[in-house]
Amino acid sequence: MENKQFRPEILAPAGGEEQLRAAVRCGADAVYFGARGFNARRNAENFGAEGIASAVRYCHARGVRVHITLNTLVFDKEKDALIETADEIAEAGVDAVIVQDLAVAKLLRERYPELPLHASTQMAVHNIAGVRLMEELGFRQAVLARELSIEEIRSIRSQTELPLECFVHGALCVSLSGSCYLSSLIGTRSGNRGLCAQPCRMNFALDGGRDHALSLKDLSHIEKIRAFAEAGVATLKIEGRMKRPEYVAAAVTACRKALGGERPDTESLRAVFSRSGFTDGFYRGVRTKNMFGTRTKEDVVRANEVLPKLAALYREEKGNIPVEMRFTAVADTPATLTVTDGTHTAFAAGQVPEPARSVALGAERAEQNLGQTGGTPYTVKSIRTEIGAGLSLPVSEIKRLRREALAMLEEQSVRGPWKGTGKGFDPIAPHAAPQSPALRLRAESLAQLPDTEAFEKIVLPVKEIVKHPECIARFGDKLVGEIPAVVFEEDYAATERLVKSAKELGLGAVYAENCGAVQLARALGLTVHGGALLNILNGTTLAEYERLGLRDATLSFEMPMKEAAKVGGTLPRGLIAYGYLPLMRIRACPVRTEKGCGGCTGRNTLTDERNERFPLICRDKRYRELLNSVPLYVADKRIAPVDFATLYLTTETREEAEHVVRLFTEKAAPDFRRTNGLYFRELP
Repeated sequence: MENKQFRPEILAPAGGEEQLRAAVRCGADAVYFGARGFNARRNAENFGAEGIASAVRYCHARGVRVHITLNTLVFDKEKDALIETADEIAEAGVDAVIVQDLAVAKLLRERYPELPLHASTQMAVHNIAGVRLMEELGFRQAVLARELSIEEIRSIRSQTELPLECFVHGALCVSLSGSCYLSSLIGTRSGNRGLCAQPCRMNFALDGGRDHALSLKDLSHIEKIRAFAEAGVATLKIEGRMKRPEYVAAAVTACRKALGGERPDTESLRAVFSRSGFTDGFYRGVRTKNMFGTRTKEDVVRANEVLPKLAALYREEKGNIPVEMRFTAVADTPATLTVTDGTHTAFAAGQVPEPARSVALGAERAEQNLGQTGGTPYTVKSIRTEIGAGLSLPVSEIKRLRREALAMLEEQSVRGPWKGTGKGFDPIAPHAAPQSPALRLRAESLAQLPDTEAFEKIVLPVKEIVKHPECIARFGDKLVGEIPAVVFEEDYAATERLVKSAKELGLGAVYAENCGAVQLARALGLTVHGGALLNILNGTTLAEYERLGLRDATLSFEMPMKEAAKVGGTLPRGLIAYGYLPLMRIRACPVRTEKGCGGCTGRNTLTDERNERFPLICRDKRYRELLNSVPLYVADKRIAPVDFATLYLTTETREEAEHVVRLFTEKAAPDFRRTNGLYFRELP
């Protein structure tokens, strides 16, 4: 049963004004939407400064909270525009801001200290360590990754007091959010910058297997929504800022019914939008190829059939805020109306009643006109009247008092602007990099390593180091252990033990690509080297990781060279200069059947519609990694002044690795197909 002392909020998407009305009128407790820039759905209608303020007033008057998305990565050159947007948001009096970039979080934390910050799903928080780092960074709530099971959510909830937010319905990205670079690498449209083109919905065929092997069905946990409440989840989130208002209405209505113990209309919900139905594979922890599906013609036809019925759900204002009224009309005194919703009180005064010429004003006629609150957020709970005998007051005057008092009450319910400090971004001194960057090597195994004399650091998986402890003595301070890029909650304790074992063997430094891995390493007292998937695109974010104790960090490979050259600060930084870049980290396996992995080798290939082949590597049956079809290689290019450049080995043999190292150290052009990645392109 639902915990009577705890009721989670239903958080609905609002890509535009009509979606906003649909969410509010169907019973959402809160809505989330984006400003015109710096949000993860830049192609939605979104809201300008005036639109944000108007939307906040509309929602607050109806008892609905507003979360603004400011959840994209930013370049240094965009900081002035970011401050302007932050000021518009704070001035509007929103209830929370959803953030991905640590630079954005720092700005808001210092410029508007009381404004609540929520950690976006783009931060890929998927274990208790990630949540603890969010607590330290001052976030008031964390949006958990969609890939978690209900048992993992319960586990995290039991170890923290930080409110948690979980998706319960909507589209699923096949990659862990914030860790997908497919759209940016093949089309210069970055999901981390709010412009994902959804190439995963195209036909990526699995060799010897299914088509559309990167297209997941939509998630729907609505029928299990009370389990989230019992687990202590604070916010139940619906995905869909690019969806039409009928979808929003259907999803909010279904959530509201399910949370109240009623049977939700899942058929209409499926009809209005689905991709061959829904999946609850992540919720159950059963992550097989049955989770995959595409949008079919039949799905589109079904949607057209239910749209009129769903539109009726939000056509009219539903007064859901009860108010109490007290009306007085006595001789020689202006008529008055006092209205209260229990929190706010409004008072309006009008004409002095006159002696009645024919029919005197009675309580029944007064109550009838005062109770006409249609088109407002209010419904009348009770009316008390004090009316003198033999007096008259025009009906128009009674209605005017009602309108004036309710308008005043509505105005009182709107939060004022957040108090600001005026603080902006701290100035950052230019970075002094060496004339030539040091070389580093990242590899999957010892067997892969070429001659290592040329490398300042050698990064190997922690598991490989524990398996071959002799490499600690062999490489000494050069050796860095790589914590898995993804450590879901069910694997966290085992990974923590593994890293502890490596430390006990003498390992002193690790490579971390996720906030949870950073926190794990810090807790164990290890030196932390930040990886490219920390998504660092500006100097303030780099400085924030320096403040957290990182020894150095690799800049995002979505960073153009001309932007990388401008990143200031004292923390050493580097770039990936060679390698098959990781495009996705995937928990749902397109290969695994209900019977298990069968004879799968853990190495598969996906082929796109242009016949490009993308390696898909299984990581210990915990997640899969999709690699780019061709390697990045920039040895013969002029790169930004950085402290180190990393050769990132994945599928290469030792012989292939030696060949790459030789070409790279000679700064020679490659004799294989390559990409320059995004280093010499504009990222919108």
